[in-house]
Amino acid sequence: MGPLRLEYILILAGGAAVLLGALIWWILSCRKTPEERERERRTFLKEKGRITDGTIHEVREIASDGRGPLQLLIFSYDVAGVSYEASQDVTLLQQLVDLNACRHGLPTSVKYDPQNPANSIVVAEGWSGLRHQMPTYR
Repeated sequence: MGPLRLEYILILAGGAAVLLGALIWWILSCRKTPEERERERRTFLKEKGRITDGTIHEVREIASDGRGPLQLLIFSYDVAGVSYEASQDVTLLQQLVDLNACRHGLPTSVKYDPQNPANSIVVAEGWSGLRHQMPTYR
């Protein structure tokens, strides 16, 4: 077998570049959007989270990066003697939440991750901890 010729080296380098490009495209095409990751987080907490009592403090609308304003529910709750204050973006859940009825002091149920109690929700698809809202759906 003789020495490698320049053509073979170029063919191998080109093939490696094509494979690398395909791998990068595959990785980027499989990446989840922030909305998909948030929906998965809500689903996980709805199915696996524990429930505790909480209180709504306010509904705040803030400007976002060009997609329109975000609606945030700001709430607090206690787990094992530790107080938490959190917010949940409910912009995509507006059909489940009457933001006008959410007022300071409104009692709510909060679902939280027992492994990370700061990870919590008040509303998800098919579940609402807002006590004046729709009943729980299965």
